[in-house]
Amino acid sequence: MDLLLKGKTAIITGGSGGIGRGLVLEFAREGLNVVSASRDVKTGEQIAKQAEDEGLAGQVIAVATDVTDPASVEAMVERTHQAFGPVDVLVNNAGGVAAPSEFEKLDPASRKWEIALNVDGVVNCCQAVSADMLSRQTGSIINISSNSSLLGEAAANIVHYGGVKGFVNSFSKGLAWEWAKQGVRVNNICPGWIVPRDENDVGEGSFWHRFGFDTMGKPDAMEQALQDGTLYNMSGLPIPRLGRPQDIAWLALFLASERSGYITGQLISVSGGAWMP
Repeated sequence: MDLLLKGKTAIITGGSGGIGRGLVLEFAREGLNVVSASRDVKTGEQIAKQAEDEGLAGQVIAVATDVTDPASVEAMVERTHQAFGPVDVLVNNAGGVAAPSEFEKLDPASRKWEIALNVDGVVNCCQAVSADMLSRQTGSIINISSNSSLLGEAAANIVHYGGVKGFVNSFSKGLAWEWAKQGVRVNNICPGWIVPRDENDVGEGSFWHRFGFDTMGKPDAMEQALQDGTLYNMSGLPIPRLGRPQDIAWLALFLASERSGYITGQLISVSGGAWMP
């Protein structure tokens, strides 16, 4: 199926992380021009070079962006205009956990960090692209949430993170309703555990480097643990395999396209069946 996305312009935040890399490369493979917006511009430039080396149909540029800062987001959107023109697609992928913690020991700095990144970052980016999308009566926003907002066990030791991602779920639904008659669709993806294929496929600031690999193991070890039935929170999945960044990217591409033009305000879990509404 041709998604009719060639030549469209997409902003993908958090483009240097594991899911972010998959989003950026698959969107470029589909022919979109992509702005990879991340604080880790070094990794973003490496991914842009990979897209060029692979001869992908779309162009990728990395733009240093702090989504928690409205001025930084506005500057990134202006850079997008200069490079590619108006924004057609926004994927709010930037997000994360400050650090795993029992809730009663959660410190104020971690709370503020998670709210700024997961809540303010999404709001800032949606507002920044609103003029492009509403003025042209077209656009697709895909907000990346988490299964931690849907399942108690998925929020173990990251309860506050699950809560702020719950904001993303409700926000997506409300914004979808408000903007639907103005031609802009808003949908929501809740990933389960999504594992990079290689430990080098994530930037230095990724949660995998901060604590994920130490907690869960490297990708090869996780694959073996899944086969052995010992992988934490994943060995009982209905679909018995690891989720990969491309699993998120392929759904996001469909939601970005007019092939999903009658879909808005929806939440879809990509988690091997871990959550079934």
